[in-house]
Amino acid sequence: MLSKCGKGESSLERMRSVVAWSISTLRPLMFGVAPYNPILGETHHVSRVSLNVLLEQVSHHPPVTALHATDEKENIEMIWCHNPVPKFYGTKIETEVHGKRELKLLNRQETYVMNSPRLVIRLLPFPGVDWVGNVTIKCEDTDLQANLYYKGCSFLSNKGNRSVKGKIFVPSTSKTICEINGHWDRTVTIKDITTGKVNEIYNAKEALSGMKTPTVKDPKVVMGSESTVIWGEVSQAILSRNWDKAKQTKTIVEERERKLVKERKSKSEIWVPKHFTVSYSKESGWEPTPNERWVPPAPIIVPT
Repeated sequence: MLSKCGKGESSLERMRSVVAWSISTLRPLMFGVAPYNPILGETHHVSRVSLNVLLEQVSHHPPVTALHATDEKENIEMIWCHNPVPKFYGTKIETEVHGKRELKLLNRQETYVMNSPRLVIRLLPFPGVDWVGNVTIKCEDTDLQANLYYKGCSFLSNKGNRSVKGKIFVPSTSKTICEINGHWDRTVTIKDITTGKVNEIYNAKEALSGMKTPTVKDPKVVMGSESTVIWGEVSQAILSRNWDKAKQTKTIVEERERKLVKERKSKSEIWVPKHFTVSYSKESGWEPTPNERWVPPAPIIVPT
């Protein structure tokens, strides 16, 4: 779906593809306590065909993850920054995911800037997890913008609505071109306002059913900071349902990280990300700049 974004002949076709791909990045989440708490400098480096993706945990307090992805064949680049900020409201926890997401179609010289919906963990009356809120996808190079609204389930029901509604319009004239409607975990359609024609732009079952688990192609060159290395024993314990071992190995990882923090503090050392240069301001928030132009192929691959 990502590779289709730059192939549309018109700017509207490309925006439609970007909207569909953006919707496809959402996943239904299971309710529960997350066993992983990314440590400072932790990385994930993975490839699928010509798309190479690199993430790094560039801050621990507050938690900030930077992402750089490049596809030289498709002329695509992504730079994302995630800074989750949770707030407790008694019956639920709402997490705003701060940080800008940029998708660049290099051959079109177009940059699409977007944000993330909020993650809501409901505690009462029914436990569950939802993506909700407004998402804006804007491309100043084409004067097109998409506004999406994600709706979760009601307070009295644990059945997720998971609807998404929105539109594609021209900001300079406020003229609506297309209307978007559907459910992000099922199907989403788009309606051309001029012709009335309705087309399906996203089918979750088709998009996700073919996804495969990443595999380690070359263990010798996997970085020591790789998530699969750091949390490998914890993952194995969880898969074998050995909860005591999972808790013990998780504690070992966290205690090792605390020790490193104390050592740096005693030496007055400032930790610096390896793969990004990071800046922060009250106006713009966290902004990562990749240190390399292109992400190299990874030793962990997603089979096709």
